[in-house]
Formats: sequence, C-alpha cells, structure tokens
Amino acid sequence: MNGAELAVLLVVLGVVGLWFGARLFVDAAAAFARRAGLSDLVVGLTVVAIGTGLPEFVVSVDAVLAGSGAVAVGNVVGSNVYNVAVVLGVTAVFGTVSVPRAVLGRDAVALVGSSVLAFAVLRDGRLARPEAAVLLALFVGYLLVLARADDDELHDVPQTGVARPAKTAVELGVGLGLVVASGHVLVDSAVTLARSVGVSEWAIGSTLVAAGTSTPELAVSLTALARGRTGVSVGNVVGSSVFNVLGVLGVAGLIQPLSVGRTALADTLWLVVLTVLTVAVLWTGRRLTRAEGLLLVASEAGRWVVDLIG
Repeated sequence: MNGAELAVLLVVLGVVGLWFGARLFVDAAAAFARRAGLSDLVVGLTVVAIGTGLPEFVVSVDAVLAGSGAVAVGNVVGSNVYNVAVVLGVTAVFGTVSVPRAVLGRDAVALVGSSVLAFAVLRDGRLARPEAAVLLALFVGYLLVLARADDDELHDVPQTGVARPAKTAVELGVGLGLVVASGHVLVDSAVTLARSVGVSEWAIGSTLVAAGTSTPELAVSLTALARGRTGVSVGNVVGSSVFNVLGVLGVAGLIQPLSVGRTALADTLWLVVLTVLTVAVLWTGRRLTRAEGLLLVASEAGRWVVDLIG
C-alpha cells in the first residue's frame, strides 16, 4: 500500500469515527436538552447543530494548529455549501422539506447573513484576529437571541426526561473523545493525500474533508425527517451552518490569522449565491420539492469537479 492509498484509508476511517462520535454526542446532548423542555426546532438550532458541527470545529482547529489554514477555512466553507446543497437536497429528495415559520423569520436571515459575512471577511484573502473576534461575538449574540426566543416552538415539547443520566453523560464524553481523535486523523491524512496527488489543500479541505465532517448533519437530518421531526432536520442545517462561520471560523481565526487563495473566494461567493437562492425558494413556497433537491445535489457535484480538476 503506497502513501496515497494509506491516506485514503485513513480519511475513510476518520470520517467513520467522526460519524459515530458525533452521533453519540448529539443523541446524548439532545436528550439532556429535551429534559429541559426545549422544542425540536430550538434543539435542532442549538444542541444538535453544535453537536453535528463539532467535527468541523475539531478539524478546523486541528488544521490551524498543524499550519494548514487552507484546510481549516476550506472545511468551513465547503461544509456550509455541502449542508445547503447535499444535506437539504438529499433530505428534500426523500421527503418534501417544509420550513417552520420561525426559521424564515429569524434563522434564515442569520444563515444568509453569516454567509455574506464569511465572504466579507475573506475577500482580502485573510482572516485577522479582530475579524475572528467579531464573528465569535456575533455567534454568542445569536445564541442569546435563541435562548430568549418567545414563540410557540418553545412550549410544545413535553419534558420526557433522561432515564439514565449517568449513561448519557458517559456517551457525551466518549462521543467527544472519538470526534477529537478522528478529526486529527482526518486532517493529517487529508493533507498527506493532497500533497501526494498534487491537489491543493483548499480543494481537499472544501470537498473530501468538508463532506466527511458534514456526515453527521446528513445522518441527523435524514433520521429526523424519517421520524417526522422536520424542525430538527431544518434547524440542524441552519444552526450548524451559522455555527461553522461564526463559531468555528471565529475560534480558528483567534488561534492564528488565516490566509486563503483565489479559489477560496470563488467558493465563498458560491456559498452566498447558493444560500440566497435556497432561502428565496423557501420564502416563496416554505418548502423544498424533490426536483429542487436534485438540483441542489447536482450543483455540489459540479463544484467538486471544478475544485478537484480545475
């Protein structure tokens, strides 16, 4: 087995580890949140979104510490494009995605705003520490807005409780540990793969790594849809995407100023366009159809071709 083949194997193992670790963490965290009486939408926007965004956080921070800023930023931008195009798209293919009114009135604005902000701070090819601090402060503000939200969604979920809190706490710890270890393996193997096949670290970070770290979002959204919990499915995508830009980029940029190339700007601009178009469709019909979902997935396939071959 040569270096490239070993790197591919490790990438796969890293993704599998992220998936299992994130699922453990998300299920346990959501159980605690529902005990507090939070609605499916709020759980999806906060606890589940941050839990499924944990792989992006771990991978991006690990990439920064390893001196691979392109992988760190590419992972965030690519993950958000993947969330909108593939996670929402595939979810729409298997079942029409209807959007709660609260998402359209508040959280869709946060999604579009964070995407535009990502392009704004990266337009000069650099994310400085003051800009990163602003992103992180905005994320804290967004969480405060959600915590103080006063709508019917906050009161319609019974407090089911956690039957075995000690077991749930152990699952939280095991899930987090597995995500951290798998994230480190994924970053190292992805950088090695990029160098061995002559592809830029940005291309690897915004495609393979981004898809890998977004696997939990896809799994959670499909599972929620199958259980009839559309609020969790949509809230997971929106909340995770906002967390990626404001929280993950914010922390990564505070650790170390980040630099990106021209391809980064093109992908970030595409993120803005894709997000605006998707939200516009949701505004007009408050749902995504199967045909619209297929178009979203096709757009991501095209982006991969451009990034990896172009």
